[in-house]
Amino acid sequence: MTAELIDGKAVAARVRQEVADGVAELVAQDGQAPGLATVLVGEDPASEVYVRNKRRACVAAGMVDLHRRLPGDASQQQIDEEIGRLAEDPGVSGILLQLPLPGHLDPDALIDRIPAGKDVDGLTAGNAGLLAQGRDGLRPCTPSGVARLLDEYAVPLAGAKVVVVGRSVLVGRPMAQLLLARDATVTLCHSRTKDLAAEAREAEVLVVAAGVPGLIGRESVRPGATVIDVGIHRTENGLRGDVRFAETRGVAGLLTPVPGGVGPMTIAMLLANTLQAARWQQNRTNELRSSQCSG
Repeated sequence: MTAELIDGKAVAARVRQEVADGVAELVAQDGQAPGLATVLVGEDPASEVYVRNKRRACVAAGMVDLHRRLPGDASQQQIDEEIGRLAEDPGVSGILLQLPLPGHLDPDALIDRIPAGKDVDGLTAGNAGLLAQGRDGLRPCTPSGVARLLDEYAVPLAGAKVVVVGRSVLVGRPMAQLLLARDATVTLCHSRTKDLAAEAREAEVLVVAAGVPGLIGRESVRPGATVIDVGIHRTENGLRGDVRFAETRGVAGLLTPVPGGVGPMTIAMLLANTLQAARWQQNRTNELRSSQCSG
């Protein structure tokens, strides 16, 4: 058996086109394009690259780039105040605070300063609570991208045995919640899990987001399983994931490559979240206008 590879680049391109079409429709209705405010603090080279890519994708989709850059020695209060201004700005549909932040800052407090309706990274406690309760909200981008890949490849989830390896608030925990919402039977594994390979082998769908290069090999994969590798690591031999690709490909039924699998979906879903936020904000504005006119 040789696994079919999941083409994240192709799916991400479809999502981006859907977003661009949605932006054009929103502009035709409302006259205002969604605005994405990326907030970058300091001069971390990797963060600069990530933010630049997000800004380019934003503009390519027809959105307004509202980037803010603050110095690395900016205080908690300065960043809090900047986020507050963006929160109050009706031209800002979404706010993204690029992580990691300089060590003197409290990222949780600053993330929670973002209104849930503009939290296009889906990381605030408000959106986490909405996800836990199964209510509408903005979902974290990478788990949403994984869910879209599973949909695109028609992977059955209802009743399926799914194992998520990794319990971070960025990927593992929200991923488990999203899969539960699809009626999957979900096991969440982590660094304290006893006999991880045995747990993983039970999975019809295995999502690996542990942040450990090469953690999962063929001994951990059920024959024919769908394996989603969220990890990405720079090594002497190039990029690699949390899954040992070459050996796992001989066991799995569907498999994401690294790069080219989950990675392209993250920015695509960021754009989708920004469009969704703009639509919700437009609807609230229209409802307010309607109530004022009727009053």
